[in-house]
Amino acid sequence: MSDDSHRIRVLMVDDHPIFREGIAAVLAAQSDMELVAEAVNGEAAIAAFRQFRPDITLMDLQMPGMGGQDAIHTILGEFPDARIIVLTTYEGDVQATRALRAGAVGYLIKSTLRKELLFTIRQVHQGHRHIPGDIARVIAEHVTDDALSMRELQVLGHVAGGLSNKRIATHMGISVETVKTHMKSILAKVNASDRTQAVVIAMRRGIIDA
Repeated sequence: MSDDSHRIRVLMVDDHPIFREGIAAVLAAQSDMELVAEAVNGEAAIAAFRQFRPDITLMDLQMPGMGGQDAIHTILGEFPDARIIVLTTYEGDVQATRALRAGAVGYLIKSTLRKELLFTIRQVHQGHRHIPGDIARVIAEHVTDDALSMRELQVLGHVAGGLSNKRIATHMGISVETVKTHMKSILAKVNASDRTQAVVIAMRRGIIDA
């Protein structure tokens, strides 16, 4: 067994206890890794990082209270050398891009953990970045896309919630024609032919939350 001083010390941040238990079991079987702490949301992650100063943090993005992205910003603001790997169920390029811009150095889809978790932890600990090839390709495909404006994101969120143009207009305090103008721009930017397809694409890419 490796000397404790040379083990990779890991902080696990996720609000699902069964998922954390699974990760803990995998790490426990590794002679060069040690799970030093667990947290269920962003606030707890920051506190645990301050206390344990882990080598690697595995960070879920979608959690109750403070989410992973805000926790990443806060931790890196205090500890610029922190090495954070995002774990998420979302394969969207927008979600990945946000996490990487926040300062994450690794990105893993939960469905691929069995194959990639241990390799990614070791790669990131050695100073490398790790982004799955499929996600890297999608990011490259959309790197020149026009981003949706805040207003367009709001309109699309309401569409995803099942609201009609008239109800969206009332809710946002704008005219129905303005809603239609926003929708036309949204369809062009996400390359969709109708409202339903726009919502599906936006959820898949992480533009809006599923």
